Amino acid sequence: MMNPIPIRLRIYFSILFIVIIAGITGMMVIEQLSPVDSLYFIVVTLATVGYGDIHPLTPIGKLFVIAIILVGVSCFVGVAADTVEFLVEQREREKRLAKLNMIIGVFYSEVGTRLLRKFSAHDPGITQIRTALTVSSTWSDDDFKTVHALLRDHEFRLDSRTLPLEELHSFLSQHKGFMLSLLANPQLYEHDRFTDLMHAVFHLAEELISRERLEDLPHADYDHLSGDLSRVYGQLVAEWLTYMQHLKKHYPYLFSLAMRTNPFDTNASAIVQ
Repeated sequence: MMNPIPIRLRIYFSILFIVIIAGITGMMVIEQLSPVDSLYFIVVTLATVGYGDIHPLTPIGKLFVIAIILVGVSCFVGVAADTVEFLVEQREREKRLAKLNMIIGVFYSEVGTRLLRKFSAHDPGITQIRTALTVSSTWSDDDFKTVHALLRDHEFRLDSRTLPLEELHSFLSQHKGFMLSLLANPQLYEHDRFTDLMHAVFHLAEELISRERLEDLPHADYDHLSGDLSRVYGQLVAEWLTYMQHLKKHYPYLFSLAMRTNPFDTNASAIVQ
């Protein structure tokens, strides 16, 4: 995903565009040049090439060109410098995101996929999304986009009374150190949604670990845990789908295994048939 164009660069582009349009119009009116000659003159002037084959003849034209040079050349240089800086930053960000996707892959291998398998087994609405989440090798980016839209309208709801909370408590306790190490990785904060997911999973782990018992809890406490579980579940599914799209595009061999071990596919098997 490309970074949004910085505001400073957009301002430079806007001013430069205005200068070019004003310059072309001014040269046509003041110096009686054709539109093509006016454009040519403004471009070579702003680019500081200055061939000299076309130049203003009237005093007003010369003053006008001085104003164009003072405003336009500085904007042109600013656009060039900021564009290079933006492209370099974008390339560095893509490298960081590539490393981050490796971290996301480790998370799903160790924790995420197993959580999805546990949660989906107790999801009363799983039949509404199971087929849509059965990712295949024929999917295009539009297919992933369609399923993302479906998930946004789906209500992820788990009831803590029906889940094996002791088993979940044990699983998250075993992986608490692993999740803490992920949270300590500064690259994690390049990806806001995954950072939110990690905080939600860690919070759920803390909620479960903080209770001396997980049976015969008050109704309000069960409802509270249900909210935490549902939050984690929804975020897990959305990020899993995004990660699957990344694997399909960049790592077909990893995608093949992830597809064969799909936590939503009841017929999933790592064995290649």
